[in-house]
Amino acid sequence: MIHDLRTRIGELRGRHVLVLGDLILDRYTWGNAERVSPEAPVLVLRADEHELRPGGAASVAVLLRHLEAKVTLAGVVGDDAAGRSLLKILDDEQINRDLVRSIPDRPTTTKERFVGRAANRHPHQILRVDQETREAINADTVSYIRDGILRHIAGHRAVIISDYAKGVCTPGLLNAVIYFAHNCRIPVVVDPARISDYSRYRRASLVTPNRGEAELATGIRIETPEEALDAGRQLVEQASLGAAFITIDRDGIAVIGGARSECSQHVAPSAGRDVYDITGAGDMVIAIAGLCQAAAWPLAETAELSNTAAGLEIEQLGIAPVTWNQIVNRYADEAEGSTTATQRSAKHRRPIVADDKILTISQLASRVTEYRASGNSIVFTNGCFDLLHVGHVTYLQQASELGDVLIVAINNDAGTTRLKGSSRPVISESDRAVMLASLACVDHVLIFGEETPHHLLECLRPDVLVKGGTTSEVVGREVVEAYGGRVCTTEGSTKTSTTQIVSEIRETSGITEKIQPLTA
Repeated sequence: MIHDLRTRIGELRGRHVLVLGDLILDRYTWGNAERVSPEAPVLVLRADEHELRPGGAASVAVLLRHLEAKVTLAGVVGDDAAGRSLLKILDDEQINRDLVRSIPDRPTTTKERFVGRAANRHPHQILRVDQETREAINADTVSYIRDGILRHIAGHRAVIISDYAKGVCTPGLLNAVIYFAHNCRIPVVVDPARISDYSRYRRASLVTPNRGEAELATGIRIETPEEALDAGRQLVEQASLGAAFITIDRDGIAVIGGARSECSQHVAPSAGRDVYDITGAGDMVIAIAGLCQAAAWPLAETAELSNTAAGLEIEQLGIAPVTWNQIVNRYADEAEGSTTATQRSAKHRRPIVADDKILTISQLASRVTEYRASGNSIVFTNGCFDLLHVGHVTYLQQASELGDVLIVAINNDAGTTRLKGSSRPVISESDRAVMLASLACVDHVLIFGEETPHHLLECLRPDVLVKGGTTSEVVGREVVEAYGGRVCTTEGSTKTSTTQIVSEIRETSGITEKIQPLTA
């Protein structure tokens, strides 16, 4: 058991990690699949949303960034539109890509997934189209990546190798990197490809194959945890590995320490969970394992934390970042044994830190996709919320009861002044956002500067748009009703208003000049 995890996580934050491997661009096309084509017995997907996500080693790098690591990424992309899109994602995530080489005449590995919804919910992947080459990178590119890694490796605390067998992780490159890292006493953690020969990973600190990969590499059929331990012992001995984690689905992680390890062989069990999509579980395990190795954590604690983080990942569609607060909260639940993942709803998974609820539109759009994947309905409301009072709280509590996840969008300071006059706001936008996020009934807060919430509604497509009973006009009604959403008004409490409170303060104190916004 990891004692005082919230404090221990401080050992993992800010670590410098180098990630080497195959970079992949994941494309998602979402839509409704509610009829069969008259031309052939196939579903017709009426597309309404497109999304780009990092995959492969790029996914590991992004997961690490959201776990507050400093990341250098090494690999290749093609000199094409997909490659440029992937590089932009890396730049947006502030990942150092100096060792990512763009290669003409080589396609960027791309996986395009078509995801269909029935009745605007319950999405399922109906087709995947891959564009790739598995040809090994040429000697010049190997030299470029190898020499760059050897020049920069000393500034990192761990190396993670994400091998998807797309041509980057050649035996010569990996042997050189692992040998140099070993001499520098820098741990190397490997997510291996589905191959039978692990000699290219020789002397790595830790490998993390899944059940199928371990079966292929050892020839051992793994149907029980004991057989996973047998396979792990064989891998460790054959490739002179420091240790092996074999992920065995619902049974957890088989932990096998080598001669250089402090760990006895055992199985770290996983808690019961809702499995929505196993995509990304391996990437999350390798990201956590790399950070723990960078901080010299024991293997037993590393496996325990990896299990918890992977459990959060498989409850989401595709690969989506997980934060330390989510991990700490879930770990506490699992440690207490008070609930299981199958009993949790989105309401029970809310972060407890108010700042974690305040998101940008792009972050929120990703969260909404995840919520919908779990069958949760989205409620949206917006306003200035200047001088939060009982009327606001009552109205928000009523709004939260209309669905599973409540999103509150607030006008920024300029927008509030435009709507309410030069004496407003009284409370700054950042403080208003924090106060709203502190309410238990509010799941997420967004600050926006547009005159209307139309753009937000088009991006998020909430199931329910709510306005308080103090106004008869519902701005954005036409947007929501056009795609089949509902518009509701709440009774709330009409006895109190911010304007009334401000007027009473001014009359009582004799203030005539503009009240300056309060800041923290």
